[in-house]
Amino acid sequence: MNNNIKNIIRLLNAGFHGGAWHGPSLLELTKGLKVKTAGYKAGNIHTIAELIYHITSWRLFVLKKIQGDAIYNINNERMNFGEIRKVDEFELEALMMELTLSHDELTRALEEKDDSFLQEVVPGAEYTFDTLLNGIIQHDVYHSGQIAIIKKLAAAKVSRYDDVESSYFESSDPDFY
Repeated sequence: MNNNIKNIIRLLNAGFHGGAWHGPSLLELTKGLKVKTAGYKAGNIHTIAELIYHITSWRLFVLKKIQGDAIYNINNERMNFGEIRKVDEFELEALMMELTLSHDELTRALEEKDDSFLQEVVPGAEYTFDTLLNGIIQHDVYHSGQIAIIKKLAAAKVSRYDDVESSYFESSDPDFY
């Protein structure tokens, strides 16, 4: 593994686990996420649950491409954002677990690659893995910002005592219990 691929893994991990220059990571933003907050709907914007599904979908897209799948594509709304009608505790747990597993699988796959891989053309596409992987990093940052904003909107509408917390992460709010 060379420096460019190591840097991509480092940036993916910083945006996912923490330590990113731009602010909270995906896991920092979703730690202690409550069910009603995850399902909060404001107008026609996606819910946090839908965004978590979406982020996971695109990680899986990248994995499929790394595995050489030229046909796989995300070409409809269901594949892109899921069909999450009502968020419950089980659904939120599953979404968070799938997100984490997809991230771990992606970084493991990249650890087996070297810098020359980045110049390979993505199967079924006209761009390189360098473009795709830098794009997924930007994608995560973009949606992290959306999640942060939706959490603020939901906070004004959802009482923290009127909500069920995901047990995927322990609550960071010492006053909650």
